[in-house]
Amino acid sequence: MTTPQEELLPGTRRALLHRIAVAQSEGRAPSLVAAVVRDGQAVWHGARSCVDGEVPNENVQYRIGSITKTFTAVLVLRLRDEGLLDLGDPLEKHLPGTGAGEATVAELLAHTGGLAAESPGPWWERTPGSLRPGLSDVLGEQPLLHPVGRRHHYSNPGYTLLGALVEKLRGEPWEDVLRREVLEPLGLSRTSGGPRAPHAGGWAVHPWADAMLPEPAEDLGRMAPAGQLWSTTADLARFAAFLIQGDDRVLSAESVREMRTPAAPGEAADVADGAAYGLGMQIQHRDGRLLAGHSGSLPGFLASLFFSESDDVAAVVLANCTSGPLLSLVAADLVRIVAEAEPRIPEPWRPMAEVDPGVLELAGQWYWGTHAFALRVTADGLVSLEPLSGKGRRSRFRANGDGTWTGLEGYYAGEPLRAVRRSDGSVSHLDLGSFVFTRQPYDEGAPVPGGVDPEGWRGIG
Repeated sequence: MTTPQEELLPGTRRALLHRIAVAQSEGRAPSLVAAVVRDGQAVWHGARSCVDGEVPNENVQYRIGSITKTFTAVLVLRLRDEGLLDLGDPLEKHLPGTGAGEATVAELLAHTGGLAAESPGPWWERTPGSLRPGLSDVLGEQPLLHPVGRRHHYSNPGYTLLGALVEKLRGEPWEDVLRREVLEPLGLSRTSGGPRAPHAGGWAVHPWADAMLPEPAEDLGRMAPAGQLWSTTADLARFAAFLIQGDDRVLSAESVREMRTPAAPGEAADVADGAAYGLGMQIQHRDGRLLAGHSGSLPGFLASLFFSESDDVAAVVLANCTSGPLLSLVAADLVRIVAEAEPRIPEPWRPMAEVDPGVLELAGQWYWGTHAFALRVTADGLVSLEPLSGKGRRSRFRANGDGTWTGLEGYYAGEPLRAVRRSDGSVSHLDLGSFVFTRQPYDEGAPVPGGVDPEGWRGIG
């Protein structure tokens, strides 16, 4: 369901078309389709094809590879939100006897479970899943290659285990659970485990000649939760909107935000590249913009879905070639084009409905030692504390209803903030996780840890 493309300016639409045309041409992709989502709706669809008169539309299926992992992660987070498991649970608690049971659910979601990247035996993406009928066939004799929880090491078998976990706790096949709990509520009627017409064929393009070879499209069997799905740009546009906003029928906004929060220690190269991994989502920093989503590939297909929450813009790009255009870069560029050409118009500023004098009294300048901070009270009921220099530790805080607040992000995430009052009711200082914030630098009238030199501030004469 694509909204009228006139919602984007003509110059923006042409820039988007130019970007995918360059990607299809220079990447030598038989076909490439893309969509852009803004404010929860698909606002643009584009396609390029090597066959005249046969340009695929937004309802043609492509294989999406590891974007499937994000769908599987949604199912696992649903189990958590229902109280059927905890992310800190070792796999052994729910799925015993795998040989990888010491890894926790969260570690499997974040690829820090220490498992191998691939399944032993023949290349699993080009061979039938019947060659790996059981979990032991997927994992092999030595499932763990690294200490559990110590490093991020991408693992397809890890998501096979998560799919098996879903099946164990739901008592039915992974794909059936996915269809009932995610695909149907979100209206993803063209997303499925196997191809449904119309669908693209997968091709390998010769690296040194303009020639093509058809790729097999095998059923992955046990490995399905890691990369089985077929989908369309229209369906993935809806899924992208869900990953930005949440949908209480499937997963709350808070839980999808948790999915895109970094959960894995990155390799040094990942840190340098501005890349991280959450719970079933990749996180990238490109051109000053934080993007979340996932890429995917299987023989014959490439896929990418990325979005910027702050811009409320997402992009989906699919191609039917084994290698070629770098679709994660293309998706990032599509987001950038729309976000820069048509920046998001902010909501009008509105004052607070009610003003709490006790909270308003805390607003203004505070000092941690000699570091100057500003505490602000905002209309959404939060307070924020940030350095006046513009650099350093900052956070918003949520009221707990008892005169205290809890940090929401950064260094102060989860840390308690409270205003300490004197016997006459006036504010002495702020206590933030044992740090004392005073109205003046090293205020003599406040209990500054270590005390304040009685001779006070001085110069050198």
